[in-house]
Amino acid sequence: MDLFRTKFGIPKMDCPSEEQIIRMALEECTQLEQMVFDLGNRTLMVIHRGDPQIILDRLLPLKFGATILDSVSVESENIELTSENAKESKVLKQLLLLNLIMFFVELGSGYFSRSAGLIADGLDMLADASVYGLSLMAVGKAKTSKQHVARLSGYLQFIMAAGLLVEVVRRFLYGSEPIGSIISSVAIVALCVNILCLFLLMNHRKGEVHMRASWIFSANDVLANIGVIVAGSLVSWTGSNYPDLIMGSIISAIVMRGAVQILNLSKRRN
Repeated sequence: MDLFRTKFGIPKMDCPSEEQIIRMALEECTQLEQMVFDLGNRTLMVIHRGDPQIILDRLLPLKFGATILDSVSVESENIELTSENAKESKVLKQLLLLNLIMFFVELGSGYFSRSAGLIADGLDMLADASVYGLSLMAVGKAKTSKQHVARLSGYLQFIMAAGLLVEVVRRFLYGSEPIGSIISSVAIVALCVNILCLFLLMNHRKGEVHMRASWIFSANDVLANIGVIVAGSLVSWTGSNYPDLIMGSIISAIVMRGAVQILNLSKRRN
C-alpha cells in the first residue's frame, strides 16, 4: 500500500484536550504511521498508508472543521522524523546513555563499597535505561503503541524492584560492611545526573504516555539518590549497615510505586 504524508487543517483545534480527542479518534486507524500536532497553526501532519480520505472521515464527525491541506506520496526509506519526534529521540538517546553510564558506575562502586543501597540505585538506573530504550521504539507511533510500551516499562520496573529486594535480603542474612564515604560521594554524582535528566525531559513531561513515563522514572530517581546520600552519611556516622539496608528497601518500594503509576497511566485513554 502506498505511503503518504498528509497535512490536515483543523481550525477548531486550539487546546491539548482537543488534541487528545483527535488522538482517540485516530488511535484505531491501522493505516496510521506517525502523527505530529501543531496547535499554534492548528494543523496535523500524518504519515499514513492508503487514501487520506480514510483519516479525514474519522476527523469530520468531531466537527473541528478538518480539511486536507496537501498530500504527497513518499517512499518509506526517505521519511524523516518530524521535528517533534526528532526532539524526543534525541532526548531519549541522551537519557539512555546517561543512565547506562551511571548503572556501571553505581554497580561497581556498590560492590566495592559493599553497599546494598548503591547497588539498588544502580539497578534502578539500569531499569530506567531499559525504559528509555523501549520509549525510543515508540517515538512517532500511534497512541496504542505508546501505551503498550509504557505498560511493558511498568512490568520491567516491577521485576527490577523484586530483584532489589532479593539483594537487600541477601546482604541482611550474610552481613555487609558498607563504606559510607563512597556511598555518599557516588550518590551525589548520580543525583546530579538525574537532575540533568529531569532538565532534558522538562519540555516533554506533559507529553504522550511514553514521555510522561520517562519523567516519572527520573523524578523517582532523584528521591532515591537523596536517600542514598543520607544513608551513606549515617553509615559513616554510626558505623552500622542498617541505614544502607533500609535505604535499599526504600528504593525497592519507590521502584514498585513507579511501576504501579506507569501501569495505571498506560490504561488511561486521555
